[in-house]
Amino acid sequence: MLNGSGIRIFTGTSHPELAEIICRRLGIQVARAEVTRSGIGETNVRIAESVRGDDVYIINTGCGAVNTSLMELCIMIHACKIASAKRITAVVPLFPYARQDKKDKSRAPITAKLVANMLQKSGCDHLITMDLHASQIQGFFDVPVDNLTEIVQLYAEPSLILYIRSKFDLSNVVIVSPDAGGAKRATSMADRLGANEVSRMVLVGQVKGKVAVLVDDMADTCGTLCLAAQHLAEAGVEKSYAMVTHGILSGNALEAVEKSGLEKLIVTNTLPQQENQARCKKIEVIDIGPVLGEVIRRSHYGESISKLFNEVPY
Repeated sequence: MLNGSGIRIFTGTSHPELAEIICRRLGIQVARAEVTRSGIGETNVRIAESVRGDDVYIINTGCGAVNTSLMELCIMIHACKIASAKRITAVVPLFPYARQDKKDKSRAPITAKLVANMLQKSGCDHLITMDLHASQIQGFFDVPVDNLTEIVQLYAEPSLILYIRSKFDLSNVVIVSPDAGGAKRATSMADRLGANEVSRMVLVGQVKGKVAVLVDDMADTCGTLCLAAQHLAEAGVEKSYAMVTHGILSGNALEAVEKSGLEKLIVTNTLPQQENQARCKKIEVIDIGPVLGEVIRRSHYGESISKLFNEVPY
């Protein structure tokens, strides 16, 4: 709990529900800000209370109209900066453009680096995010002497592991990576659970009669997850579940999940999921608001947050 003195938590329009959850955890109110659109689509921001000398946290995530959310965040950071906030932290559970993290073809941009530059130039001192698609994005933030920008990458893994422990018989669970890129994540979770692991789909012969849990950092169109569930069913698994941090669920993803062999698709609320749950009964949501709230509390008081990389706060 916070006493509210010296701290302000603002939210953009991308995920106000998460900001409410975080503030309830901390025992404070969401700070007042007006975010509107002009007739030509420009974002207008007015910070409706004093932030002079305060520790400011701005919550906005990379979902929906991503470009609008990103501009909102940058403008709100800038508004607080010129209003003399002591420190400004951007809380961005899903980092925008995280999948554009490398130059994979001729003349291709590294847009994740551009986003990092935008946040720094706006006046951001500190970034809190969760399960970056590529860890090298942490290196995209420069740390010159006169601008001590820090980045904290949290992990949803402790929350997902707590869910698995509470819902499944671990002796009958196998952790599966839907592709080679997620093998490291699957290995880490399997080790912590004491479960078996299938790191590549060519090894599906080991899963007969088991409950398979597919793990990944994000689910967009869900094509890979649904195909993996089909392969697992053909290999004789009893049931298949999928657990991902960021449930983007674009295009026909919900229909694909509904028709797939997955029992459930478990996602966190780094993105709003109410509409997705209403449209697909297989969607289940894990609340990571308490984790973000505890990180903000510890950051505000200068406490270590490394414990939260492995444990879920109570």
